[in-house]
Amino acid sequence: MADIVFGFGSAHGPLLSTPPDKWDLRAEADKKNPAHPFRGEIYNFEELYKLREDENLAEQNVLEIRKERHSRCQKQIKVLSEKINDVDPDVILIVGDDQREWFKEDVQPTFAVYYGDQVVNSAYSEKKANSMAPGLAYSMRATHPDKDQIYPCEPELALKIIEQAIEEEFDIAASKTEPMGDEGPRGIGHAFGYIYRQILNDKPRPLVPILINTFFPPNQATPKRCYEFGQMIGRAIQAWDSDKRVAVAASGGVSHFVIDEDFDRRILEAMASRDLETLLSEPNWMFRSGTSETKNWIVTAGIISITDFKMNLLDYVPCYRSDAGTGNAMAFATWTRD
Repeated sequence: MADIVFGFGSAHGPLLSTPPDKWDLRAEADKKNPAHPFRGEIYNFEELYKLREDENLAEQNVLEIRKERHSRCQKQIKVLSEKINDVDPDVILIVGDDQREWFKEDVQPTFAVYYGDQVVNSAYSEKKANSMAPGLAYSMRATHPDKDQIYPCEPELALKIIEQAIEEEFDIAASKTEPMGDEGPRGIGHAFGYIYRQILNDKPRPLVPILINTFFPPNQATPKRCYEFGQMIGRAIQAWDSDKRVAVAASGGVSHFVIDEDFDRRILEAMASRDLETLLSEPNWMFRSGTSETKNWIVTAGIISITDFKMNLLDYVPCYRSDAGTGNAMAFATWTRD
C-alpha cells in the first residue's frame, strides 16, 4: 500500500516574489479597491484604515521591517525545498485553488481531481504581464518558466482518489485534459506553479493536482466539507495498491489581502493541535478573497489526519504593505512523524 511520507504548507502570495521596496505598487492598488473583505464585512480603503488605526500598523509597514519579514519568508522557502529533497517522494499531491486559470464561469467545480498524464506550466508572457495590475508581474515571474514546461502526473493515484470519492458520495469534477485557451492549453495555475518553481526547483516529480474553488460564489465548500474531502483523499492514498511514497502539500493562504493575525493564529493553532471544533466551526464568511486559500490547508490537514504526523509551524510572517493592514500573511509548516 502507498505511504504518506511528508506534508507541508506554504504561502504563495505575490509579496514573496516582490522586492520589499516595491510592495507599495500593490498598496496603491489597495487604495483604489472599494471592496476589502474583513471579518465578514466589506470596506473601502479609508474605512478599513479608520477601523484599524488603533492597531498602529504603520509601525510594521516600514522598509526595514518589510526586508526582515521578506528574508524570513525566503528562509522558510529554502527550508521546505531542502526538506522535500531529503524526503525524495515518488509522488507529490498538491492542494491548490483555481482562480479562473483553468475553470471559468461556464463551469466552476467545488472540488476537481486531474487524472491526465501531464500538465503544462505555460511560459511567462510579457503581454499578459503588461496587462496585469501594477506589481503582479513579479509574482508571475515566480510561477511561470521562460518556456513551457511539462510536469508529469500520476493518473493511477488520481483515479484511485476519484473512485474513493464516488464511494464516499463526494460529487467531484474529474478532469483528464487541460482546458484549452486561445493559444493552446491554459496551463496549470499559480498555486501549482509556485510550488514547482520555488520549492521543488522545477524537478519533475509526478504530480496529482487537486483543485479547490475557494474564491468564487456560489459554490465554495465549507471548512468542514474541505476537511472531510481531505480525509477521503487520505484514505484513498492509504488504499492505493502501490509501494510509492507520497508527499502532500497545501499551497496558498493565509489571510490576505487584508491581514488578520487573530484569524491566522487561531486556524494554524487549531490545525497543529487537531482542534476540530475550532477549525471546522469557523464561519464560511471569514474565508474570502485570498484568505479563502486557507481552505487548501484545511483539506491538507484532513489528508494528514489519517496519519500520526504532527504539524510544525516553521514561521508565521505578516507582511504589511499599507497602514490599513493590507498585505499578505505568510505561513510555512511541515507535517512529520517527528
